[in-house]
Amino acid sequence: MATYQVAEKFVSINGEGTKAGQLAVFIRFKGCNLSCSYCDTGWANHKDTFYESMTEQDILNYILETGVQNVTLTGGEPLLQKNIEILLKLLEKEKTLQVEIETNGSISIEKYRVSDNFPSFTMDYKLPDSKMEQKMCLGNMAKLRRKDTVKFVTGSEKDLERAAELIKQYDLINRCPVYLSPVFGQIEPEKMVAFMKEKNLNGVSLQLQMHKFIWNPEKRGV
Repeated sequence: MATYQVAEKFVSINGEGTKAGQLAVFIRFKGCNLSCSYCDTGWANHKDTFYESMTEQDILNYILETGVQNVTLTGGEPLLQKNIEILLKLLEKEKTLQVEIETNGSISIEKYRVSDNFPSFTMDYKLPDSKMEQKMCLGNMAKLRRKDTVKFVTGSEKDLERAAELIKQYDLINRCPVYLSPVFGQIEPEKMVAFMKEKNLNGVSLQLQMHKFIWNPEKRGV
């Protein structure tokens, strides 16, 4: 069996994406290859971060015990976990589960496209304010399907302009759901709505991070 570094696991609601507000079981893996300026889970990326070593069967057992059908694999960056495809294939066999992978957009998702039943991806494209845009794997844009999601976390008008450019360049509206989300406390949602109106961004959804309004923005396990 393979083993995985799990920084935390918990049941909460999805704070964003197409299933925002729905219950989900979260598996947060340790480690990330990026260092975004606004990262809100940086604690999970430190070398000395405590983690639980779990096999793919351990993870599946935990998920099934919760009775929750939406599953979010997050991080950190889940695709950095060695043998992650073994876990994905095991989860695929459980037809009642709806599995989503939150990925930072820097790693190709192509090799995980072996089955139509495989998990959906929520790809968080890193815009200029993140200081990580140069790390993005642009080839992923052509791999997105209707069941996937692309999210642009924006902190400034510069970020908004870049997001609009990418949405048009890759025809993202006709490829998958597209969301604009503000860096919490850094840009007013009102300004983002004004930008959407100015650019006539039909088909794009503004989404606030629901969990940061329900709980303290620094609270873990929610």
